Amino acid sequence: MFSSIEENYLKALYNLSDEKGEVSTLSLSQSLDIKMPTVNSMMKKFLKKGLVYYQSYKPIRLTEKGKKEAALILRKHRLTEMYLVEKMGFNWEDVHEVAEQIEHIHSEKFFNKMDELLDFPKLDPHGSPIPDKQGNIEWVRFKKLNEYKIGEIVELSAIIHSSKEFLKYLNSKNFNLGIKFQIESVEEFDGSVTVLIVGQNRTEVLSNLIAEKLLVKKCLK
Repeated sequence: MFSSIEENYLKALYNLSDEKGEVSTLSLSQSLDIKMPTVNSMMKKFLKKGLVYYQSYKPIRLTEKGKKEAALILRKHRLTEMYLVEKMGFNWEDVHEVAEQIEHIHSEKFFNKMDELLDFPKLDPHGSPIPDKQGNIEWVRFKKLNEYKIGEIVELSAIIHSSKEFLKYLNSKNFNLGIKFQIESVEEFDGSVTVLIVGQNRTEVLSNLIAEKLLVKKCLK
């Protein structure tokens, strides 16, 4: 069993891992807003527990054990977010802070029941995959909106970095998961994308920054 502080470290390590599975001590320190010596001390503790591969001045990597434990924390967080939206009527921008508190409950039975009541969802309200009881994640590979070509029709499937402010922005545009866009044009100068909202007969101009955060899948016409 881990403390809430240890669980926050594990989750941050998982979320910050790059394509090589590595995390710099600096990025971990900045993400958690914790001083570097404190981070180094915790990594030494994690090393003894078999959760990380760690050497001073080198990137940190989670071991298989560390990945599983981190995924199980993510499972609790994402199940909670889904429960808050589906069963309690929360808006998708209001669930993160509550889930941050509930994820530290140490009761597998509690979260398994939540999973059952939700009919075993694969994705959370923001389109992120929910790990199973063994910590396995079924990844779905989506592409960013700005990676598609003019004329293609895509469906919004997930959100990158779903901050409260960004989700409120999407609400203001009436964008939610499942909405379909047709790419109308792409501005060469700044990469902004003009999309037609399928079925609504309206267009929106999205900055490159926004288009980078919207994960979509291609739809058949």
